[in-house]
Amino acid sequence: MTFHTSHVGRLRLDDHTITVPLTADARDPRTIDVFARVVTRPGGESLPHLLFLQGGPGVESPRPSLDPASPSWLETALERYRVVFLDQRGTGRSTPVGDDLIASLGASGAAEYLTHLRADGIVRDAEALRELLGIGRWHTLGQSFGGFTTLHYLSVHPDSIERAYFTGGLSAVGRHCDDVYALCYAKVAAASEAYYRRFPEHRGVVARLVDRAAAGEIVLPSGEVVSPSRLRSLGHCLGSDDGWLALHSLLELDPRSLAFRYDLADLLPFGGRNPLYYVIHESSYADGVVTDWSAERTEPEAFKADPTWLTGEHVRREWLETVPALAPWKDVALKIAQVEWPRLYDADALADSDARGAAAVYANDCYVPLEYSLETGALLPGVHRYVTSEHEHSGLRSSGGKVLAHLFDLADGGRVR
Repeated sequence: MTFHTSHVGRLRLDDHTITVPLTADARDPRTIDVFARVVTRPGGESLPHLLFLQGGPGVESPRPSLDPASPSWLETALERYRVVFLDQRGTGRSTPVGDDLIASLGASGAAEYLTHLRADGIVRDAEALRELLGIGRWHTLGQSFGGFTTLHYLSVHPDSIERAYFTGGLSAVGRHCDDVYALCYAKVAAASEAYYRRFPEHRGVVARLVDRAAAGEIVLPSGEVVSPSRLRSLGHCLGSDDGWLALHSLLELDPRSLAFRYDLADLLPFGGRNPLYYVIHESSYADGVVTDWSAERTEPEAFKADPTWLTGEHVRREWLETVPALAPWKDVALKIAQVEWPRLYDADALADSDARGAAAVYANDCYVPLEYSLETGALLPGVHRYVTSEHEHSGLRSSGGKVLAHLFDLADGGRVR
């Protein structure tokens, strides 16, 4: 273990790096390093700990500051807690995954390695960190995939969590990933139509862009020749409170301009910086199943008929051929798609966990459907639900702490600020 303390403005940052087993098999000698940062405000040295589990998979934790506020909800959290930012295994400073993994292990070895980077491995890391810090029980805040991780945490170590907060993170329990992705198509179709009602002229713009993509006429600065399916993945912008504005700004630009090419590159999801986000993405919804390119298989005929309907977190196999940054991962991703993933959640254990806390459920969530979130929420009667159409999936970030404050109040007994 290594330990280092520094300060950013008024915040004290205690950095911890611990070495943990890669797998749950005690006979496996492989280890990884896991990094976590404990953030404390002045006078907050005796406050309880709040473990933040971020979205993803494959994205490191935020780097905290108060001026400017990053993340936007941090000051609200620090009123009650010391906040623990964990770089989930494979990201940030927690033995990050890069193209060198393929070079050293080969496609089969890299694929096997990635199977240990899901929520079950992250929870084992969290437990090791909790014990190292001498914390009996801590509180958790799970955003999106971080909420999925919290559900696994409650399935296997409910006694470690005092309160659990979820923001867009009540995953489907006992559902096949095909059910989830099919419903997500319906959600993003509705979001596409809502966008075109506001900006009807942009339906024609998108149709023409899809035609240009089909003709190979949209080329990013990276050299990527944007395919129609890749262009349509801009629908992920419609899953956040302010993403529509970025989409609107892009669609106003001349598609032949440098501004369009660079802005499009910035907006497209599933790039090379965090390859895990693409390669193991579908595994986050795999509760005991083989994914086999679920999003691709479940695409409705209506999406094929109307190219102006955009898509969200629906990964495509063809991007392994068309996206240069993903091309090195082709053989790995193809193998990952055939993995029979172990179960992550136990409905009976969740119901017996006596979990307490609160969850923000977004009525129009394009990524974590309302219907399945409510089913899962029913397994956790002690977790109060805040169902809202005021925010999209980004409510934790874009509300500037208001969503989190409301969850705190609900968990305290239903008070509303």
